[in-house]
Amino acid sequence: MSQPIKLYTWGTPNGFKVSIFLEFLGLKYDAIPVDIGKNEPKSDWFVKLNPNGRIPTIEDPNFKSDNGGSSGSGPLVLSQTGAILQYLADTYDKQHKFSYPYGTAEYYKTLEYLIFQVSENGPIQGQANHFILYAKEKVPYAINRYTTDVKRIYGVYEDILSRNKANDGKYLVGDRYTVADFALFGWAVRLKALDIDIHQWPLLGKWHDALESLPEVQRGIRAVPPKWLNDDDTAKA
Repeated sequence: MSQPIKLYTWGTPNGFKVSIFLEFLGLKYDAIPVDIGKNEPKSDWFVKLNPNGRIPTIEDPNFKSDNGGSSGSGPLVLSQTGAILQYLADTYDKQHKFSYPYGTAEYYKTLEYLIFQVSENGPIQGQANHFILYAKEKVPYAINRYTTDVKRIYGVYEDILSRNKANDGKYLVGDRYTVADFALFGWAVRLKALDIDIHQWPLLGKWHDALESLPEVQRGIRAVPPKWLNDDDTAKA
């Protein structure tokens, strides 16, 4: 019997991504709180796990190297949500319920949109969170710049959904939810903190509501301590 995956996390957009996907995969995991309000991610014990000192991080005691590499088998410690989500899909979704076989066009489109989320959506929305919700000094230029770019990026996602005509914009890629959807949802669900209504993009609004209604999503959100943070803490995610 496999051992639970350790998920070091906190109630932030990035934290939600991983716990939600773990719920969809039906994997056993222990959510271990790392309090960002107390700067715990920078503590010595956590930096030993993740040199960047950011949540989330996972420790998978069931890891076994497929090719017998130098790492062999034993616990795998992994950070960065893009890497974590891709690892979980590769390792635990062999039937491709939430992924596509390696080498297919859908596999690479999923990777494209996952990278878009972690390289543009998350960082830009995080900066908007910081300047609007957390910064002691209100800088109009920064607020306008990052708010405008957040809206531009969600407009791109609306276009992406509109191009998936076979499924009426239900999914970012193909005919199923993938790590690209779960990665985006973690941040999309917090747009309300910026006073941005996701329903101004019709397809995104439907996509958001459909995902939010799923029990796996609700369990994934509730699993992350604390259940919800105030806006100041979310800005530091």
